[in-house]
Amino acid sequence: MLALRMPWPLPALVAWACAWLIFVALQRAVPPVAALLAACLLGTAASVLGDSWWRRGLIAAGFPLSLALLGAASLPTWAWLVPLALLLLVYPLNAWRDAPLFPTPHHALQSLASQAPLPLGARVLDAGSGVGDGLKALRHAYPAAQLEGIEWSWPLRLLCALRCPWARVRRADMWAEDWSPYRMVYLFQRPESMARAAAKAQAELAPGAWLVSLEFAVPGVLPCAQLRAPGGRVVWLYRLPLNRLEA
Repeated sequence: MLALRMPWPLPALVAWACAWLIFVALQRAVPPVAALLAACLLGTAASVLGDSWWRRGLIAAGFPLSLALLGAASLPTWAWLVPLALLLLVYPLNAWRDAPLFPTPHHALQSLASQAPLPLGARVLDAGSGVGDGLKALRHAYPAAQLEGIEWSWPLRLLCALRCPWARVRRADMWAEDWSPYRMVYLFQRPESMARAAAKAQAELAPGAWLVSLEFAVPGVLPCAQLRAPGGRVVWLYRLPLNRLEA
């Protein structure tokens, strides 16, 4: 959370400096390509600090680009594809339209169960589970629920499964998966995604099920409730069928 509060371009500068330190430290112990790979891995991991796709790409690409400009290493031509391959691995192209990887604060959903009660054993989906912070917050709110996560990036899905062994985490497209088995779908997406999420929820979720969004409201839909999460963020609660606002 501290990293998310760093003003731009401080996240990029920190990531580039750390990548250079790793590269310089490893050059004496391993081949140059291995040192490049390690430094690029660090830069790609740090790209989650960017709050837009171009900033994440800049964080990930900054080290190899600076290395190329300085001519600090003699590397084969194909080696410069390494950072691009790593970035595409973590952020597949068909997921670029979705939200950046921002974690759900641990206690953001602590009051959710009082406003949206669920039966024991209810299935709850974190759509776009990232590295598992949303699942952890949902577990805090619903310890008796069956928690599931969907994540398209397989490295993030793997990390999420490792962090949340009590949840079922699958690699899948959240927009292609059927939401009908779930009593609640939780999202921490982006404003542009909310109309699409609402349409999918309206088409697939059963009456009485919940659509929950951290931070971003569904345009043109009246929420059942709003919760003020620690830190000032808003949790928007919608119960199916959705209640459209009058034009």
